[in-house]
Amino acid sequence: MSAPTRSHGQKSIRASLQPRDLMDEAQVSPTSWQANVVTLFPEAFPGVLGHSLTGTALDKGLWSLRTTDLRRYGEGKHRKVDDTPAGGGAGLVLRPDVVAAALQDARGPGPMIYLSPRGRPFDQSMAQKLAAGPGVTLLCGRFEGVDQRVLDHFDMTEVSLGDFVLTGGEIAAQALLDATVRLLPGVIGNMASTEEESFSNGLLEHPQYTKPAEWMGRIIPEVLTSGNHGKVAEWRREQSEALTRERRPDLWNLYRRKD
Repeated sequence: MSAPTRSHGQKSIRASLQPRDLMDEAQVSPTSWQANVVTLFPEAFPGVLGHSLTGTALDKGLWSLRTTDLRRYGEGKHRKVDDTPAGGGAGLVLRPDVVAAALQDARGPGPMIYLSPRGRPFDQSMAQKLAAGPGVTLLCGRFEGVDQRVLDHFDMTEVSLGDFVLTGGEIAAQALLDATVRLLPGVIGNMASTEEESFSNGLLEHPQYTKPAEWMGRIIPEVLTSGNHGKVAEWRREQSEALTRERRPDLWNLYRRKD
């Protein structure tokens, strides 16, 4: 099979309220954070990433999103991308030659990640590390997975959203990108809001309240309206510790060991 040209099967995407030809090159700052996604369903992107803060940041060029259609690298008339598992078994496995050709063209700056239920758990720490880098290249699996040889060849990191299985990696890729992009400079107006949220300091976030002061017979805790910032900070820390201890004993044990 002759390898496709570098632009073959790729789309540059920027969110907009106006229709546009997604095959046109987006004018993106060369210093913006780059997300490159290899998928059988490029039409699934940007999806939710094209809305709210991430969509606004995409339109401003604070980050870029490029999809590579894996099907265009398939074999034969029907662009076959998979085959039966070696050794037998149910399902189909994505071929290494097809995936490698797509990855070679799609590869951008930063690490290469394969979204897989057997991967290391994705967490806030990983999102922070990715946001501090130049970008990421994501491979969305399908069927029974990807031939191990291509993962080894590109030294890909396998990452999981949790102990469950999805039909493909597209939803996982969007979740990873959402968690990462929101940490980029300029995406969230007040970056201080990310400093007290869940996992930022090893604890779950404290409860939040807003107006009205009383609702359905329930009132905002008095300390939050006292104007005593020291007491407010103390209350929030106590609440975070109590919630983490109750709901996530694994995080609580890690937090306690750090002390």
